Amino acid sequence: MPSRDRSAPVRGQEVPDAGPLRERVEEFTRTRVLPQEPVLDAGGPAAAAVRARLRCDARDAGLWALPLPAELGGGGLTLAQYAGAAEAEGASDHGPAVLGSAPLLDVRMLTRYGDPAVRERYLERIVAGELRACYAMTEPDVPGTDPFLTGTRARQQADGSWCVTGRKWFTSGAADADLVTVLARTDGGDGESDGLSLLLVPTASPGLRFVRELPVLGAAGQGEIELDRVVVPGHHLLGERGQALAIAGERLQLGRTLRCLRWLGQARRAFDLMCGRAVARTGSRGPLAGHQLVQQHVFDALLALRSARPLVYEAVALLDAGQEAHTEVGLAKVAAARMLQQVADAAIQVHGAAGLGPDTPLPALFRAGRAARILDGPDELHITSVARRVLREYEQRTTASR
Repeated sequence: MPSRDRSAPVRGQEVPDAGPLRERVEEFTRTRVLPQEPVLDAGGPAAAAVRARLRCDARDAGLWALPLPAELGGGGLTLAQYAGAAEAEGASDHGPAVLGSAPLLDVRMLTRYGDPAVRERYLERIVAGELRACYAMTEPDVPGTDPFLTGTRARQQADGSWCVTGRKWFTSGAADADLVTVLARTDGGDGESDGLSLLLVPTASPGLRFVRELPVLGAAGQGEIELDRVVVPGHHLLGERGQALAIAGERLQLGRTLRCLRWLGQARRAFDLMCGRAVARTGSRGPLAGHQLVQQHVFDALLALRSARPLVYEAVALLDAGQEAHTEVGLAKVAAARMLQQVADAAIQVHGAAGLGPDTPLPALFRAGRAARILDGPDELHITSVARRVLREYEQRTTASR
């Protein structure tokens, strides 16, 4: 991961310059985080100790929680200002957690929709890294693209508290979370568009149980939880009762865009490894870099990187300006996910058998690319949604011109 991003679009394209902040984050990620990945991947007490030390280093370097509110102890950067750093820290799955930016979605959601008492109790501690939060929306046996069928139920009791029962899975970070935001039906029946609400649930609550780890293609990080008549204070309702999908929509748009930025960083890492291997690896017919088929891999990977990156930054610009960006986020999500899988696959091919083993991060990068095409909405969802939106606009124009 060199200090200059040669995959950046040529001058004239609307992608912000990396700038010195990105270079600092890139240097920190490359020299401090990447060497510790084997320990961090293994989890356990050793990983916790390393993570704590790296977080102290990030604070000392002035790189802690860059996109989180300054009044809560963060860096106060806007999404557009943070985007380059998000790419750089995203080169490692552990980068956002180590650098304190991982809770951005939860902090924004609680800041905007949390009760004052909830904000007072939790926000500063989340930003400081003292508490971990996660988000539970998907359920077993329920299509993740159809939240109207959510089976988790929350019933309001006489004292105003909520009694929550249900099961959630593929919840990122559930194993270590202190708080979980749960999508539950508070009114209506299955399939109805209204009646879904969000509740902030402390994971230490009686009746909440971590069921199991759900490895994604062999990698940890996702979990399944069960809620058995968990009592939640009434003021832990986020936003208005029955308005969960509007809040979730905001969260998903930003979350998908952040993932895209991090996928760009991971793809750049795979690209660098591929080019380094092509130059260094020599056989009886000379360096791999001299082989036309290897050059084809390099070209196609670079083309994919440079094609996806402007789409991601177009989504960043619109979200940063508070504008509607469903089409742009959908395009960016599909393009970035496909790009990461393509670039990682090409890097593995150039490495040969070494690209399949434990001595490079390429298996993890390829796994991330493949999972990216399903998590946060499968490709098919975004393709259909964007196409329908575009065709609807053309239909409206045609109708108006008659």
